[in-house]
Formats: sequence, structure tokens, C-alpha cells
Amino acid sequence: MSDALVIIPTYNENENINAIIKAVFNQKKAFDVLIVDDNSPDGTSEIVLQLMNEFPNKLFLEKRLKKNGLGTAYIHGFKWALARNYEFIIEMDADFSHDPKDLNRLYKACSLKEADVAIGSRYSQGVNVVNWPMKRVLLSYLASKYVRFITGIPIHDTTAGFVCWRRNVLETIQLNKIKFIGYAFQIEMKFMAWKLGFSTNEVSVTFTDRTLGASKMSGNIVFEALFGVLKMRLRGLPK
Repeated sequence: MSDALVIIPTYNENENINAIIKAVFNQKKAFDVLIVDDNSPDGTSEIVLQLMNEFPNKLFLEKRLKKNGLGTAYIHGFKWALARNYEFIIEMDADFSHDPKDLNRLYKACSLKEADVAIGSRYSQGVNVVNWPMKRVLLSYLASKYVRFITGIPIHDTTAGFVCWRRNVLETIQLNKIKFIGYAFQIEMKFMAWKLGFSTNEVSVTFTDRTLGASKMSGNIVFEALFGVLKMRLRGLPK
């Protein structure tokens, strides 16, 4: 058993799932992988089940009954990881927008540099995004600027979904009280960790838009992020 678990939430990722799992296992650092699948109708979970025979005791699957939001998928995965005593828990997308090679850098930022939260950041050193239309780049970049302005959080990429958490951070955050399920989930988790006094380290990465499968971005997710930030600011310190 590794000391680090990579959680990959999936919905209709049959074009990517085989390759992303093998890419994670191909890293020098040994990682375990948990797939949290929201009952994908395209057979994603069936592919994972087949791969579990190839990677016993390293690859795991939690299949939920329906598509219920990115945030709840990660909360499910966090609780699963904490129950199994992983020291480092990493969030990662299935579509190769996050480079598996950067897993090692995020892990080291927490395990060697003693950061509590390591963030794979698109905006800590300029704008490192490939193949996104300019409108989407601006939306994402300005959203992070907006979050910094409203909350005062000292993080450049507040919506980043490539994050390594030390287990004590997730144990301290009251996961059942996390309110949001889309992009605002990523913001809320970082906000809570910061307000609780945990240290963060932004690791500069290049984000590359997916080439296979469909994006899960929607207008409701953006709306939640914009107005969810105001709610978080008004709530202030975690109770």
C-alpha cells in the first residue's frame, strides 16, 4: 500500500480512463488510485474493473448510483482515503488536463517541503493553459482574481482541481459541512484550509484541455462559483 492516493472522479470517461490509470502507475513514485464513478453509461467502471485484475491492491473503484456533482465525488473519495490511513490524498482529472508527471511534484511539495496543501497552479507563474479558447482562459483567470479580491486568500489559482492534501487537513475540515459541488467546491476547500491556518504551496503546472471526451463545464457551475464566493466570505471563519 502506498502512502499516497490519487482520486479520479469520472463520468463518461471510457476514452481516457485506461490511459490515465496506466500513466499514474507509470510514475517513479508509487501511487494508489481510487476511481469514483457516477454510474457512467459509457462503461467507464467496467474498464476500471478489468484493470483492477492487472493492478490488485493498487487500483480501487467506488461506483455511485448517479451523477451527483464533482464536490460530492471528492468528499466520498476523501472519506474513503481517510478510513484507510493514506497520508497524502491527491485530486486529479481523468482527461489528461493534469499531467500525471506532475503528481510527483505535488507529492514532494507536501512530503518534503512540508506544505499542508500543494496546488497544481495554472496562474502562479503567468498563465499556463494550452488549447483553451481565450474566452475560457479569461473566465478562469479572472475568476481566481475575483476570489482573491473578495476573500483575501493568498492563492493565485483558487479553482484548481489538481491538489495534494495532507491527511490532517482533511481530518480537520468538516467535510460534511462543505456546501458546494462544482468549481466553488475547489474554492471552498482551499478557503477552509487557509482559514484554519494550514500552509499552501502553489506548484506551477501547465493545464492542457482534453482531446477526448466531453467537458463537464456548465453555466450553473460558473454561477455557483461567482455567488458562492460571496457566501463563503460572509460566513467567514469555519465553525
